Amino acid sequence: MSATSVEGLLGLAETVDEVLGAYDLGPAPKTTLLHVSENVTYQVDDLAGGRRWALRLHRPGYHSRAEIHGELAWVAALRADRVVRTPLVVPTRTGAPVATATARPEDARNSGAGDGGGGGGTERHAVLFEWVEGRSPEDLEPAVLRGTFSQLGDITARLHRHARSWARPPSFARFAWTWESTLGPAARWGSWISGLRTALGEAVVVGADAAAGGNDPGSRVAAGPGSQGAAGRGSRGAAAREAVDLLGRAVAVAEERVAAFGRGPDRFGLIHADMRMANLLVPDDAGIIGAGGMRAGRADEVCVIDFDDCGFGWYLWDLAASLSFIEHLDSAGDLVAAWLAAYQRRLPLTAADVAMIPTFVLLRRLLLVAWLGTHPHSDAVPSIPAYARETCDLAERYLAGRLLAG
Repeated sequence: MSATSVEGLLGLAETVDEVLGAYDLGPAPKTTLLHVSENVTYQVDDLAGGRRWALRLHRPGYHSRAEIHGELAWVAALRADRVVRTPLVVPTRTGAPVATATARPEDARNSGAGDGGGGGGTERHAVLFEWVEGRSPEDLEPAVLRGTFSQLGDITARLHRHARSWARPPSFARFAWTWESTLGPAARWGSWISGLRTALGEAVVVGADAAAGGNDPGSRVAAGPGSQGAAGRGSRGAAAREAVDLLGRAVAVAEERVAAFGRGPDRFGLIHADMRMANLLVPDDAGIIGAGGMRAGRADEVCVIDFDDCGFGWYLWDLAASLSFIEHLDSAGDLVAAWLAAYQRRLPLTAADVAMIPTFVLLRRLLLVAWLGTHPHSDAVPSIPAYARETCDLAERYLAGRLLAG
């Protein structure tokens, strides 16, 4: 997260105070910033009472109150039905699962999250969760990664089995991850073309342009090394055009395959949509997750967090999401194999399902390119330009039928 976004968060202090006032958190709860993405997450401590919580402050306009209630209903059902561990939601003083504060004009500008199509709003929602001790198993050692992906596959299968049989409340509402809302005209996270052009221009939108969500290469930018001068701009522009053409061809093929695959009930339903290592919490004393899984396979010790992106989508989108930001690793094919082996012990897949995995991996990768374009403050990857260039390599492999082939 950049210094600019941290400075912008100062404008949220009044909103956070208003939200905390809705809860019984002791006389002087202390907040510590944890994470900035679509939402802003804080650690909240009642120092006198020895209590701790996690506060999620939603970006204005990204989710409706009904959609947040839908997410929390599934989280509660998964916990009640002993499918997986999930954080317990703390109700407000009035017993509501969601607190709402008045969104101030500076909130949309200073939240640290890009607009991504969410727009502004007159309210800012928040959810308070019981604190869960633990750590995310974000270790990139091959043996550890394979064990983690086996764990991810098993947990994801349990989520999907529950989603298929769960009687959703009549008021249940969540959005859908369809072609239109990922790479199509209603893309929730912005245009992959704009994100790619911005990244390959080695530019980060700054100042007023960042506040406005601008990501066009013609916007005011802070350019990377070697980018000064008309020759540099022309070279970057040519590279960006070639990249857009390459990825455009891959997108066209993917769109045809997705349309042919369809949205049958055995392929499309309620999913987590962000089932990554970062969204698992294991106990601090759990040791290293190896090729055989965590310790003795104690899946009940794993807590699944951050259902903020959950919605209706292709079940295999959860596998693609598990590879987020590491799709380019040489071991990606082995990780997919580990995930599939664990998943299919609970939910079998057809050959047609498995054949679609490279397509969903590419779609997720392009969705992240779009997301990075609208989140110039993000530290999700070491280098956004390098991530964009690696995406072009993946697209070439996809078109050649070699993505995930090693």
